[in-house]
Amino acid sequence: MDIQTKAMGTASMDGKPRLQMTTGLFGFEQFTDYVVLESEYKPFLWLQSVKESGLAFLMVDPFIFFSDYEIDVDDVALEEIEAKDPSDVVVMVIVTVPSSGGSVTANLQGPVIINKKNDKAKQVILNDNRWQTKHDILSTVKKGGHTC
Repeated sequence: MDIQTKAMGTASMDGKPRLQMTTGLFGFEQFTDYVVLESEYKPFLWLQSVKESGLAFLMVDPFIFFSDYEIDVDDVALEEIEAKDPSDVVVMVIVTVPSSGGSVTANLQGPVIINKKNDKAKQVILNDNRWQTKHDILSTVKKGGHTC
């Protein structure tokens, strides 16, 4: 099946992970059906809404850029995505690339947790004051805090 995407025009969903968000992303709760598409800029991926072509989010594995990143997800959130074991879960964060040319940032306070066994996902809010919604990725790379 093909869909219209925000960044790549028409794209095939065949063989691509199709995520079911249990409650939608914050601010976009009504959209719960997404497909994960590769970005032309590795290691970033697109989280593309299946229903709304203009709704897509750039995301990345946070551990690539932030080696000290830690999350503590409550059991309720893990139950919502039916994760039985921590090894079932993949963590991604949403990246913002401002059109104004400002800093490229990662939302470390609101990661998306994905059960890789059933493709159910949920965005969670961490209660850890070390993590904010806008962590500068490029300054982390320049400081050598990345692992890629």
